[in-house]
Amino acid sequence: MAYSILDQIGHTPLVEIKQLNPNPNVRMLAKLEYMNPGGSVKDRPALAMIEAGIASGELTRDKTVIEATSGNTGIGLAMVCSIKKYKLLLVMSESASLERRKILSARGAELLLTPGHMGTDGAIEAVYKLVRENPDTYFMTDQYNNPENWKAHYNTTGPEIWDQTNGEVTTLIASIGTSGTVMGISRFLKEKIQRFQLLGLNHI
Repeated sequence: MAYSILDQIGHTPLVEIKQLNPNPNVRMLAKLEYMNPGGSVKDRPALAMIEAGIASGELTRDKTVIEATSGNTGIGLAMVCSIKKYKLLLVMSESASLERRKILSARGAELLLTPGHMGTDGAIEAVYKLVRENPDTYFMTDQYNNPENWKAHYNTTGPEIWDQTNGEVTTLIASIGTSGTVMGISRFLKEKIQRFQLLGLNHI
């Protein structure tokens, strides 16, 4: 029995893909990260960044967690902050879908919208400005630069893949966003496999 939904982050299944694989000499496996409680791989760094902030003393009860995101990191942070009882401010472009805004608000996050034409860069700039002007008010998780992002995957996702394949994994294929997932998993597996291969996929 789990005593917290946060205990269910990680240890996701690894399943073999057969119908989409044209080469019988190659095994294709998929890590089902959507089975994390927040629905994505981003639950891992969300939890890691918050717990590291608490451990370092930088995140205190009188501070609000702040991050620029309208994506899965925001959902993960909203879940973690709700359970650990920290206030959360998510800054995002006003072009973010109404559905996504409703999901984040329902999970307890406060939202700050930035001009749509400025995109993600505008949201990031707004976060840095708020933190500079109010350093005692906010704890910035800073997913794009926080080493706890990739360390979450070095400490959990990589070892899980290694164990689930009995050390037979040779190649990682993963999409690149903040690059935390790819960096953490590949760092771990490169320490285990001499001829490890990495294929990073960029969003268009």
